[in-house]
Amino acid sequence: MTELVPFTYGHHQIRTLSRDGEPWFVATDGCRVLDIRNVAQAVGQLDDDEVSTTYVTDSSGRRQQETYIVNEPGLYSLILRSRKPEAREFKRWVTHSVLPQIRRTGRYELAEQPQVPQSYAAALRAHADAVEAAEAAEARAAGLEPDARSWQQLAEAHGDHSVREAAQALSRAGIRTGQNRLFASLRDMGWIDRSGRPYQSHVDAGRVTLRTTSYTHPHTGEPTLSAQVRITPTGLAALREELGEHQAALL
Repeated sequence: MTELVPFTYGHHQIRTLSRDGEPWFVATDGCRVLDIRNVAQAVGQLDDDEVSTTYVTDSSGRRQQETYIVNEPGLYSLILRSRKPEAREFKRWVTHSVLPQIRRTGRYELAEQPQVPQSYAAALRAHADAVEAAEAAEARAAGLEPDARSWQQLAEAHGDHSVREAAQALSRAGIRTGQNRLFASLRDMGWIDRSGRPYQSHVDAGRVTLRTTSYTHPHTGEPTLSAQVRITPTGLAALREELGEHQAALL
């Protein structure tokens, strides 16, 4: 049986496990915090690579039962679907406190205090380790510079973007998304309705626009109007902040 590592958020217990070095969360626990009552329906709307199952013991500690688990992107998708006001606070706690600890130690606990070197040789080794870590961080930052510049150019550009283009731009900024997933996020965030048309409040806020184009219908030959939601640079920046907040935990 997979070892589950629990941690506490308020009055709730969230059970986690590690698969291939990545954290997974028991979906029932996360849904309970987010006030999502139909767990099966919620996980059924996730991408296949965001949800899996594992076996846990029941409350009596005897019988094995199968339960849904979600990975980090899957948990963020559930958070976006929650209408609970505290969902944003829960997301920030997970991304800024829990995940960094799970990645380092496999469990949620207070960070280990650095040990004081007990000899001159140990002090030299500690200094060398610090220099190596700084050089590695600098190399990672240098590797991210082209994508960062590319993102900045897109964010400051005039005009608007299709949802596909916006998803590609967000991907360059390090956010794991795609056209279909971004459409789902826009619906969950209340930017567009189920038919894909933007709500007027977000149009007025300058986040999205609706572009109407005409084309010749392939079967009837009649001119036909088509409406397409477009993401403005302001909207792109808002999406990056909302969907990409968890990236701070990975840096």
